[in-house]
Amino acid sequence: MDVKRAWSALSVVVVVVLVAFLLVQFGYLPAPWGEDRAEVRVVGDDGTTKAVVDADVADTWGERHTGLSEHDSLADGEGMLFVHSSEGDRRYVMREMDFDIDILFIGADGEITTIRHARAPGPDEDGEDLEYTGRGKWVLEVPRGYVDETGIEVGDEVQISYE
Repeated sequence: MDVKRAWSALSVVVVVVLVAFLLVQFGYLPAPWGEDRAEVRVVGDDGTTKAVVDADVADTWGERHTGLSEHDSLADGEGMLFVHSSEGDRRYVMREMDFDIDILFIGADGEITTIRHARAPGPDEDGEDLEYTGRGKWVLEVPRGYVDETGIEVGDEVQISYE
């Protein structure tokens, strides 16, 4: 009888933990282990700081799926940092976006691997077909033109400090 109760209790605990994990991953609950904001510093080959971005952090599946689609715009020096568990080939789309952005793919070594200039969907587009790819562990989205204004280039180093 005691063994049956123990297994029942263990089963309930496993189900509760699994449900909580899924609710966090889909963005219905905040991640207790995650960070909400980060300072992202881009440093050139000569060691000078090219840009400092105050970024929202998207580190769950739900947050990465939503991305910036719920934002009306970004000011210079603002962005969103997408965090993945490992470096890999990434595909980002402009789902329900209202403004153009620059997308920086950052490798596990902290180096910018690819920069894409992404346009917002037109009136008859949902943005799913506007695909931008690159390889990275992190992806930083900033306002369109910010990369050119600051001189950010592929190969620049990125330093991330979570707040």
